[in-house]
Amino acid sequence: MSSFEDNYLHYGGIPLPKEVYSEGFTFLQELNLKDDDVLLVTYPRTGTTWMQQLLPLMLNGGDVTQVLTTPNWKRAPWVEIKKLSHIVEQMASPRSLVTHLPFNLMPRSLHTSKAKVIYVMRNPRDVLVSSYFFHQTTNVLDNPGTLDEFIDKFLSGRVMFGKWTDHVKSWRHAELGDRIMFITYEEMVQDLPASIRQMSDFLCCNLSEEAIQKTAEHNSFKSMIDNPFNEVPKFYLNSDKASFLRKGIAGDWKNHLNSEQLARFTSVIRKELQGESFSLPWSLE
Repeated sequence: MSSFEDNYLHYGGIPLPKEVYSEGFTFLQELNLKDDDVLLVTYPRTGTTWMQQLLPLMLNGGDVTQVLTTPNWKRAPWVEIKKLSHIVEQMASPRSLVTHLPFNLMPRSLHTSKAKVIYVMRNPRDVLVSSYFFHQTTNVLDNPGTLDEFIDKFLSGRVMFGKWTDHVKSWRHAELGDRIMFITYEEMVQDLPASIRQMSDFLCCNLSEEAIQKTAEHNSFKSMIDNPFNEVPKFYLNSDKASFLRKGIAGDWKNHLNSEQLARFTSVIRKELQGESFSLPWSLE
């Protein structure tokens, strides 16, 4: 059985899967972000793949050609993965880029450019449950153990990209002014066209109402599942066990967490966010 130490390396104090992030981070620190770049930021299991399909669609006026012909990691590559550096450098502007890293590990060019950031948040209870099932199917992470054991790992930061609370706090305190927008996974699930309209306005995409509706239609959960270019290579995920895109709903935690687990989880989250100048958009009662 693989262990945490076997599967992870640390960068800036953040645990990262060795199989994915084993080539160093010089490229990330030297990355030259352009003024019209858009950086999508998520903690894992927060709608990243969804946004990798949605963001390029918004930036190219709703044209679905790229989405239906290009793998998600090419249309919106992770800036921290060195082997994708040549893809990033060859992309036409405006570029859709993605990261799971906290704000303090971003390249200097994020501060000196006019690049914009969209930070997608998700109810941490759903992030926990989605992460637990993902750990059961991936080939590059440690065995999650029981749900009780995984809750302890998640709360202590012994999971990829560390504590959820640390990640949220780092970006909520990012000094980017009006260059950063926060939106929730739940808002997108509840009213995707309205969310697209909000992000389009932030990015100055000037999408027509027709383009907004078309973009929403091509980003339904069914369209995501049916698009083979959203699949994850078997090297990373055992697709025989489960799909990378699991349910695409909000509130699934209610089907998995008992009252004791929920009380323990929410107590720690509340304590770690105590005294913060921002509030979460979900009740943790």
